[in-house]
Amino acid sequence: MTCHEFFYLTIAETAELFRSRKASPVEITQAILERIDTLNPRVNAFITVTAERALKEAQQAELAFASERDISPLQGIPFATKDLMYSKGILTTAGSKIMADFVPNQDATVMEKLHCNGAVLVGKLNLLEFAMGGTMHNEHYGDTRNPWDLERFAGGSSSGSGAAVAAGLCSAALGTDTGGSIRSPANNCGIVGLKPTYGRVSRHGVVPLSWSLDHVGPMTRTVEDCALMLQVIAGHDPKDPTSSTTPVPNYSAQLKDGVQGLHIGLPRKHFFDNLSKEIGKAVDAVVHTFIELGSIVEEVTIEHVTSARDVYQTIVYSEATSYHLPWMQTQSNEYGPNCRERLESGLGLPGVAYVQAQRERRLMSEAAHEVLTKVDLLLVPGASQTPPLLDMNGSGMVPGYNNFFNIVGIPAVSVPAGFTNQGLPVSIQLIGRPFDEASVLRAAYAYEQIMPWHKHHPQF
Repeated sequence: MTCHEFFYLTIAETAELFRSRKASPVEITQAILERIDTLNPRVNAFITVTAERALKEAQQAELAFASERDISPLQGIPFATKDLMYSKGILTTAGSKIMADFVPNQDATVMEKLHCNGAVLVGKLNLLEFAMGGTMHNEHYGDTRNPWDLERFAGGSSSGSGAAVAAGLCSAALGTDTGGSIRSPANNCGIVGLKPTYGRVSRHGVVPLSWSLDHVGPMTRTVEDCALMLQVIAGHDPKDPTSSTTPVPNYSAQLKDGVQGLHIGLPRKHFFDNLSKEIGKAVDAVVHTFIELGSIVEEVTIEHVTSARDVYQTIVYSEATSYHLPWMQTQSNEYGPNCRERLESGLGLPGVAYVQAQRERRLMSEAAHEVLTKVDLLLVPGASQTPPLLDMNGSGMVPGYNNFFNIVGIPAVSVPAGFTNQGLPVSIQLIGRPFDEASVLRAAYAYEQIMPWHKHHPQF
């Protein structure tokens, strides 16, 4: 195995090396930390590297393997997290100056779950300030660069999460998604990113952007790895009042069931608008692949989509400003200009606008659920354009309607679907019914096995 291949092992492959004693958690962790030390100055994916803690956790993982007791699939696996998740005793900045010195005294629930399953934390990842925006500059910690082209955006707001996984700086990462902030960097960086159903994963101990739109989810190199991560972090949490009690299935058990007879809807109107020719061609190829695999594909229409952007902005800006109001009143000069401008927009929104947005949201949810009574899944492009250059500040990136699936709270996964002539990743999204992440992952896995784009990696 070459050095390059070593850093792109999947979670499942790494776990097998540990079980067979062909590698140890300490060896893998040390190698990952050395790679971070070498590449992070170029990629800028990490805000904080937790080398000392990582090595201690890797040693504990080795002891667990030595005891030959039941081992979690994540035992000894190096992961990193978007720097919104509370991590006990470790700097948690939210990509901001305001929280630049904040060290929480507790873990976020998702962090606690990963720790209890033996995962090894190698660091906290860069993001857009307070997760505000998609392709904007972070004035405090600098831009995360896309591993496929260091002059392009990695996507946001989970920029560091997408870049770190794509660059082989960790096996998996956690991100948050309020309007596409897991799926956008997954698309830009050529990895798998899942936004689960609202309430499927606890947000306790996660710095909020918008309490009614925020989702926490896994970002990995393969669909199987995504299922393994979700298995650990999903489930009810009494510390999060929005956390669902819906039972969590065994996601890995259903992965290989195939897509024969699966009904897939293509909402071409709106969701396929403004596609570049290369991306449109790639998406058409994905559709053809699903048909060859036995799926039934038909065009569908979802009502009330065109108002999604306005509804999204009204809800996000209102809820974010409510959270940030104490800081806005005393430390407004410490926000970067992009973040401050959006929060100031929230200050000017009347309460009636928020109520009207929530009413429109209900109509959107009903429309989405109605369509999903007729088909099992929806398929849409991951993005309409390729990742913009850093000096464009996102002006060349058309966001599409990613935020629609946050508004209605249903699961959506971004899966690699090829590359442009410039060598930039392309992806599609698969969207399912509430709490049916299993079907979303099953379909994504079936496509990934036929077209293994995840085996292509950026060169350094």
